[in-house]
Amino acid sequence: MNIRSLTRGDGVVIGAAVLLFIASFLDLYSIDGAPDDVIPNLWGSGPVVFGVVLAGIIGAALVVVSRGLPQPPKVAGLDLGPFGVAFTVFAAWSALGNIFDPAGGVDNLTSGTPSSDGIDSGLGLVLALVATLIMAAAAIATPLVPALKGSLVPAARPAAPQPYGAQPPGGYGYPGAQQAGFGGQPQQGQPGQSFAGQQPGQPAAPPAGGFSPFWFAVPVPRPLFPEDGSQTPIAELAPGTWYLAVEQRGPALVAQTQDGRRGVLQDTSGIQRG
Repeated sequence: MNIRSLTRGDGVVIGAAVLLFIASFLDLYSIDGAPDDVIPNLWGSGPVVFGVVLAGIIGAALVVVSRGLPQPPKVAGLDLGPFGVAFTVFAAWSALGNIFDPAGGVDNLTSGTPSSDGIDSGLGLVLALVATLIMAAAAIATPLVPALKGSLVPAARPAAPQPYGAQPPGGYGYPGAQQAGFGGQPQQGQPGQSFAGQQPGQPAAPPAGGFSPFWFAVPVPRPLFPEDGSQTPIAELAPGTWYLAVEQRGPALVAQTQDGRRGVLQDTSGIQRG
């Protein structure tokens, strides 16, 4: 299951299911003056367990699973989502009915207790009604309300690359780090110094073809493809690291990785030049 595909509405459904589960261990009804040990919780009533607790939890699970799986399973050719919504609505309807008759129409619950006319809904049944109403409303409204359609877990933002000339954390590719030139001799790059070692203010002497090697960083992870044109990536360029562009091929760049491998960066949109 991909948790990033869940919405805020799904989060409300999950929270309501947790509240319903907690409420199932609380009192089903209340009687003035009756000891607590003679009052059952929601699990003591079959209609409440099947019609409210289990129906609500199953409905919430179906709703969440239908949106969390890339290919949710189907029942009789139908997606699980509508089944889940129907279960949550049924649970809320059943909880409302039990509020009006918390004792299930039994006149004498135990020996010596009053008749069902003097029985009120317990805390567990009231919370179950609130939980199922919230659950059903969120399940129905999520596809319709933009605020509920937002992602439950925000996507991780790509790390912003260090600005050119900033102090690097060490590691390959930063213009300010010690790098090896084409001749194999390491040289200490300085802020504002080009790859060829020219000082600021001096025009760079472009090589044949008008291309001058430069440092760049990618905004998001980008695949690096072989120079022979095959479409099997040989590496992945990561944000926050500077790489060396050594050749231009139309809109693409030939880049060099940390271990010296060269490949073609086909998507150069949004790159930051050093």
